[in-house]
Amino acid sequence: MTAVDIAENPDGGPTSEPAKTIRTPFYRANNAPRYERQTQIRAIQDLTKSKLVCYIGGPQASLSRDDALPLVDLFHTIPVGSDIDLLLHTVGGDIDAAEKMASMLRKRVGDRAKFRVVVPDHAKSAGTLITLAADTVVMSDSSELGPVDPQLNLPDGHGRFNYRPAQSYVDGYEALVKLVNDNPSAAGYRQMLDKYDPTTLDMCRKVLERSVKLGESLLQQGMFRGGGGNFTAVAGQLADNHKWLWHGVPIDYIEAKKLGLNVTYLELDDPLWQQFWALYCSQRLEVARISEDCKLFESDYVSIPMQ
Repeated sequence: MTAVDIAENPDGGPTSEPAKTIRTPFYRANNAPRYERQTQIRAIQDLTKSKLVCYIGGPQASLSRDDALPLVDLFHTIPVGSDIDLLLHTVGGDIDAAEKMASMLRKRVGDRAKFRVVVPDHAKSAGTLITLAADTVVMSDSSELGPVDPQLNLPDGHGRFNYRPAQSYVDGYEALVKLVNDNPSAAGYRQMLDKYDPTTLDMCRKVLERSVKLGESLLQQGMFRGGGGNFTAVAGQLADNHKWLWHGVPIDYIEAKKLGLNVTYLELDDPLWQQFWALYCSQRLEVARISEDCKLFESDYVSIPMQ
């Protein structure tokens, strides 16, 4: 269902003037939750004096290259050189997609304006990479980032493919090599080692190296623009999966500050944070209503759910 467009003409005849959009009562009622969220977005913008765009993903929704299309739509009414806040909630995904989205946001902001990422709940792995391109990440007690832990669609021992950590694939191989070397007569270990694909192993090692280099690059574009931080050390720590051990480990605002990230902390009862949180709750409910793999792209002008 779409809005009814009526071109108002006092003479009652056709007009070449742009049509004035009039939303019918049923259309407005059917889209009332969206209008309410966009009212919340405008209220936040009045406080921050920044344009607010939102990317809210469901629990099974990963960052992907397809996300560039709706992100461009969010820029539709935002001039280049505007201050931008990104409200971000994601379990992670394609690090190449994260790089593209971060680059698009930075270019829209430009050299003189400010770019902030607001994390109401969590921004994991590839989501954490996007925060590095910001001037600051806004967090509260409910916020968490995560290790940069690339996941690849890899085969298991039975030929089935699933998304698995690249670091675990490499570590598993190296552990088996040691077992074979220590137990040359153990045929079982050698059979397991034979199932490892050298090409896949090389790909895992390269994506791990790329994740560190990408973290360094995004920090130089964002938080550490103009110097002021050791981007090599910070990117290396975020990608050190032997330190974090697991993809889902929460990096709260305290740990993020210890790592050297530029964190803006807001108390849970801070009026601005409460507005961010209320908006996020409304958006998460909308995503849950649609599907677990839904992603919601939203601004004061645009609202696009995608699966």
